[in-house]
Amino acid sequence: MVAYYQIAGKQVGSHVLAMGVMGTLFGGIFLSTRGGGQKKQGTTPPIQASSSDEEKFIQDFLKQVNGEEKKADH
Repeated sequence: MVAYYQIAGKQVGSHVLAMGVMGTLFGGIFLSTRGGGQKKQGTTPPIQASSSDEEKFIQDFLKQVNGEEKKADH
């Protein structure tokens, strides 16, 4: 036997309410645990150098540091 409830002027069965609650619960859990998007790697802030030589030095230094970090990870 099903109990009926009056919601927004319509009769709704208890089994429908239970399915709605469970669907909302499982849907919320799924959405909150599915993880985020892929993080962007390799993005650096813009280099504000006063000359092209300074900019080249900074870029070479960053390449050298990043290369050492990759070797240390393996």
